[in-house]
Amino acid sequence: MTVTATVFPEPPPARRRDRLALAALLGVTAAAYLWNIGVNGMGNGFYAAAAWAGSRNWESLLFGSLDPGNFITVDKPPVSQWVMGLSGQLFGFGSASMLAPQALMAVATVALLYGMVTRVTGARGAGLLAGLVFAVTPVAALMFRFDNPDAVMVLLMTAGAYCVVRALPRADVRWLAAAGVALGFAFLAKMLEGLMVLPALAPVYLLAAPTTLGKRLLHLLTAAAALVVSAGWYVLLTMLWPVSERPYLAGSRNNTFMDLVLGYNGFERILGRSHQGRRPFELPAGYEMPHLGGPGGFGSGAGPTRLFTGEIGFEISWLLPAAVVAFGLVLVSRGRSPRTDPMRCAALLFGLWLLVDGVAFATMRGGMHAYYTLAIAPAVAGCFALGVHEVWQRRGTAFGRTGGAALVLAGGVWAFVVLQRNAGWQPWLRWVVLVAAVAVVLGLLTTLVPVAARRVPRGVVAMLLAGGVIASLAGSTAYAAATLPQSHTGGSPSVGPAHAESSGAASPFRGAMSAFRGDGDTDPRLIAMLRATTTQWSAAIDRSSPAAGLELASRTAVIALGGFTSADPVPTLPQFQDLVREHRVTYYLAPEVRLPDSWRTAPPPESSVTQGDPVAELWHPVGDTDIYNWVSQHYTAQHMNGLAVYDLTAAPH
Repeated sequence: MTVTATVFPEPPPARRRDRLALAALLGVTAAAYLWNIGVNGMGNGFYAAAAWAGSRNWESLLFGSLDPGNFITVDKPPVSQWVMGLSGQLFGFGSASMLAPQALMAVATVALLYGMVTRVTGARGAGLLAGLVFAVTPVAALMFRFDNPDAVMVLLMTAGAYCVVRALPRADVRWLAAAGVALGFAFLAKMLEGLMVLPALAPVYLLAAPTTLGKRLLHLLTAAAALVVSAGWYVLLTMLWPVSERPYLAGSRNNTFMDLVLGYNGFERILGRSHQGRRPFELPAGYEMPHLGGPGGFGSGAGPTRLFTGEIGFEISWLLPAAVVAFGLVLVSRGRSPRTDPMRCAALLFGLWLLVDGVAFATMRGGMHAYYTLAIAPAVAGCFALGVHEVWQRRGTAFGRTGGAALVLAGGVWAFVVLQRNAGWQPWLRWVVLVAAVAVVLGLLTTLVPVAARRVPRGVVAMLLAGGVIASLAGSTAYAAATLPQSHTGGSPSVGPAHAESSGAASPFRGAMSAFRGDGDTDPRLIAMLRATTTQWSAAIDRSSPAAGLELASRTAVIALGGFTSADPVPTLPQFQDLVREHRVTYYLAPEVRLPDSWRTAPPPESSVTQGDPVAELWHPVGDTDIYNWVSQHYTAQHMNGLAVYDLTAAPH
């Protein structure tokens, strides 16, 4: 049986203006994403501390340790830390050296999208549009200037998709194996989320590669082997490295990588069982926490509307309806094309990517950060660009004009809806977008009327389509531009213009809880004390975020008791006592918080506190109460800006 190669349309030879257009797109993306990148400071201090540790210690770099003493890792695999840590080793650790590689990953992702779409359409303009749509997506403008692992994961997912597109024309197993390698490292960036594009890539190759079914299956097995090898070497490393000589794998219950994959970062997150731990931070009896309010980077509840509402709506949904419409248009338009049709292959690749990841995010019952949706940004950009190209090619037909009107209507009207949710910001913009989109739709539909169609110059339809694309992109572009100059720090950054500070009963409490969260200013006296220590770890404190904040402030190694949620079973009380006895840690720190009287739901029992004693009335939100009770019973506390500081080198009592 003879199978011919897929005929991918050859783009016209690159003219000077084509090269300039691509250079301009990549250059402007780089300039916008690198501009004033230091405004984000340490970004997410949790990952910044790991990058700092990796810049100082090769073992910390290898395992993604939170501290250079290698007590515990971050709760993700280390690919992102490898990039940022190596940058710190080469250029010195700082905000710019840590975040600049993230911004450059955005440029690389734009280039890959350009290459993919240009190859399947034969039109450089379509490739430029795909790259542009991605670059002006607000969640991309946010996360490619931040230090979370999502940036490198999405770059590698896009690289995997690019390799599949390169493999398709001649069923090239080498390119398909390269896709497996890219996805293997995407797995080492953020575990199963990095593989969520796989259900799109494998079926497309199985359907469309121009070779026999047997060879297609063999090629996919080869790519699967490449994926297993490129990810499995690290899993094997964690198994063979002596447990006593490497850091604890945070987030796992038994210090194994696969427990982290399948549990904390896997099915538990989908089923909503993550981050529960031992529920150690409940308020004392007689208190109840009010709703804290204010902006945040979490999505709304699970369900089909999640991707369109709340913070997620602002981050990713701008062109989501238009991308779905575009996916359908290409499939309908190419319904009778050969099995190996490049446009339909690409539409299925991007469309299935969008569908699989979108359904996963919509149904996730665990903690769903809005920025997770960065994973579908390339799919949205690719679908939209393919749809625009298809209706552009058929703009002389009723299908092309009707399809163009549907695309513009979906993009422009939904942009108006999203802008309406922040009505106080640039209120004129949403009306300009709506009026422009409606005008384009009416213009395109008018050209379908036989009397009007004969009088419409050929270039008018092209101008209407171009204007509709601009109107559809206006809202997303404006919100991405508003995102870039803002300072984004912490674990749940959000897009758009600056948010007003919340007020109400919880406001005074936010500052008091800064030591617990690890995002406040550290007492200069404490910084000096930590820097003066000579032990392997300067201090120990519950949870990774406060430990990371202390590390970045003092540039000393700090033990994160219990990992990110304080639920990791490390260290046990005997292990901690050994660390103290061996003089490997100097201070133990416990957050202490005075709860607002407005939170009180019942008067305190007369015997519960020592009347008039301010220390006795403090709440200590610690995860491992065994360690806290042992330390507080045997050592004397100093009180510094929301922390009880115990000197473990002093004689116990």
